[in-house]
Amino acid sequence: MPITGADAGGADAAGGGCWNAAEAPALGDKPIVLVAAVALVDIDGRVLIARRPEGKALAGLWEFPGGKLHQGETPEAALVRELREELGIDTKDSCLAAIAFASHGYEDFHLLMPLYVCRVWKGTITAREGQELAWVRPARLADYPMPPADAPLIPLLRDLL
Repeated sequence: MPITGADAGGADAAGGGCWNAAEAPALGDKPIVLVAAVALVDIDGRVLIARRPEGKALAGLWEFPGGKLHQGETPEAALVRELREELGIDTKDSCLAAIAFASHGYEDFHLLMPLYVCRVWKGTITAREGQELAWVRPARLADYPMPPADAPLIPLLRDLL
C-alpha cells in the first residue's frame, strides 16, 4: 500500500500545507536578484559579519559579506571579487564550500542567495566600504539583527560550526 502525505505524518493535498502548489506565492513582476554570501570563519571558529552602512537599503542590519553577481559571473567568482573589493582579501573558488541558500521575497524583488563557508584567504581583513565588522561566535549570531533572507541561515551555521 502506498504511503500518502497524511500517512507519513505530513499534510495531504486536501488539508493544505506544503503540498498545495496552487497556494504557492507567485513572483508577479518581481525580478529575481542573485546574490552570493560567505561565512568567513577564523581559526577560533568565529564568523565575520558586516553592518550595512547608512544610505544603503537595510542600513544598520548585519549580514554575511558578499554581493550581487555580474552578468555571466558565477557565485564563486562574485565572492572572490567582492571579498577583494569589500574586505581587501584574496581567496580562490576552491576555498569556497557551498552549504545552503536563502530564498526570500522582498517588496520589490525576490532574493536568491547561495551561502558559502570559507576558512582560507590571504591578506588582512579591512572594512573598505565604511561598514562595521564583527567576529561573532556562531552561537551568538542571533544576537545581531539581520535582513530577513540572512536570518534563517543562522541555525544552520550554528549547528555546522
